[in-house]
Amino acid sequence: MATSAVQSSAFQIWKRPNFWHDLSLIPVMGILAGCGLIYEYLISHYAGRILGTVESTIFAMIGVMIVSMGIGAFYARVIKQPFNGFVWLEVGIAFLGGISILLMAAVYSVAHTLPMQIQEIYGIDSSVDSNQALVISLKRFAEAVPFVTGFALGFMVGMEIPLIARIREQVHGQHLKNNAGTIYGADYIGAGIGAALWVTICLQSPIMVVAAATASANALMGVFFLIRYGKYITGKAALWLVHGVILAMLGFLLLSGEQIMQGLNNTLFKDTVVYSKNTKYQHLTITERFLAANLPKVHSLYINGRLQFASNDEGIYHSMLTYPPLLASARTDRILVVGGGDGMAVRDILRWNPETVTLLDLDEGMLQLFKGADAAAPTAVSERLLALNESALSDHRVSVVQGDAFKSVEALVGQQLKFDTIIVDLPDPSHPDLNKLYSDYFYGKLRELLSGDGAIAIQSTSPYHAKKAFMSIGKTLSAAGFNTQQYHTNVPSFGEWGWTIGTIHGKSASQRIEAVSDMPVKSDWISLPLMGAAFAFTPKFYSGLDLINVNTIGSNSTYQYHLDGWKQDKGVFVQQ
Repeated sequence: MATSAVQSSAFQIWKRPNFWHDLSLIPVMGILAGCGLIYEYLISHYAGRILGTVESTIFAMIGVMIVSMGIGAFYARVIKQPFNGFVWLEVGIAFLGGISILLMAAVYSVAHTLPMQIQEIYGIDSSVDSNQALVISLKRFAEAVPFVTGFALGFMVGMEIPLIARIREQVHGQHLKNNAGTIYGADYIGAGIGAALWVTICLQSPIMVVAAATASANALMGVFFLIRYGKYITGKAALWLVHGVILAMLGFLLLSGEQIMQGLNNTLFKDTVVYSKNTKYQHLTITERFLAANLPKVHSLYINGRLQFASNDEGIYHSMLTYPPLLASARTDRILVVGGGDGMAVRDILRWNPETVTLLDLDEGMLQLFKGADAAAPTAVSERLLALNESALSDHRVSVVQGDAFKSVEALVGQQLKFDTIIVDLPDPSHPDLNKLYSDYFYGKLRELLSGDGAIAIQSTSPYHAKKAFMSIGKTLSAAGFNTQQYHTNVPSFGEWGWTIGTIHGKSASQRIEAVSDMPVKSDWISLPLMGAAFAFTPKFYSGLDLINVNTIGSNSTYQYHLDGWKQDKGVFVQQ
């Protein structure tokens, strides 16, 4: 009898019309919450990429969108007809969400190519700065567009919860005591699912596909409401027409949006873009420059729009990175390289005939590209990159470990391995995630891996443009127990560039290099006298070193110094 009563009660719940309303409205709220969270991450992620200051831009954008959502929630009360308001709202979100990334890319592209266009039109020499007031204003406008877009989108997203809550009470025909809790519960769960989708799918997908697909979900929710609650909605013909147009636009963006984006991004490079790809972690761009009929073309790698190497002078950078620590090491049999997924440093190391080289790099997409294993890359591009790194990543002596360097180094320490030389070829500490790889803790772990008579070298950004960051790296390596020195030279593509070198016991690196009478492995780029001179700085260069902070694991000191050097000081050297 009791079982029969329970079954009857469940059957009655299914028969209630309000049950089917909730079965419609609560999942809709969850879907829209997931879309809203993806928009937050999407706009923040792309804005950080184009504006450069990734971490601060992401946090600022999320803050702006949260505030605008609150304002939108307040404003929702002025909408008299919630059904009509909700459907118009969803098609509006679909439109702005679908074009948001394209809009930012277009404005940013125009703002940064206009100076070159003005120079070409009026025959102004490229050495003359064309930053007139109009151009400066346009660039500032381009930097503001992501935040304006984020605010507008957040404002509309913030209106969804109040409208759904009002719609739910209207279809129930009564005030619902737990209405807010039910709606917010669906919102939080949907946001969690949106975050999971972002991490597992969106980060690995083309950015325009993500934007158009998310916007399509909003538009389809509007269509669903037109079908499910059409009797409550006025002006349906106009709404059907608008939804049809928006869905057609989004379909076009799904198919062609990434190509349009690529075209806009390519305009930001002076050289011809021959290949570009989004990996899970970064955006890679290969460019090509024609110099003259009798000269090889110059190929350059950009990561997130920042130059990593140019083929006509990368030999200077990589020789200065690898030769000094190899010369300063008692042996060169077992080498560890942290970063350097392009294989250029490994190429130079292999000339020293080591027994093994272990390379740690996070980005599988980067490794595949420079192994010649990227199926999407043009054959000519793959061949050129393999020629540059001499197929170093496929050499039988090289072991490639793909994964987070922080965790990979700890794993090597756990295996009690030792290396004769360690070379750290990581990008500049332009992001807090990279900053931890410039910390005293990380350097301490590397010290455990280095043989007592070995040497370590670290790429250390520009001592000219980011002086404090450069000095912080040196001071941090010293704090980790190394006998530390720094050196520098001019790399034409980068300008003045610097490295930090350290030993554990015995003589300093420069003393060991001075004791060498002849280069055991010849280089076309550097010599013993050039290396010796690289350790010299101006008399007052290190004045104020006592005020520079050691980069501890949670301090973000080096990141902040780097950020200030390239943003606050605009990359202009300031003698301090």
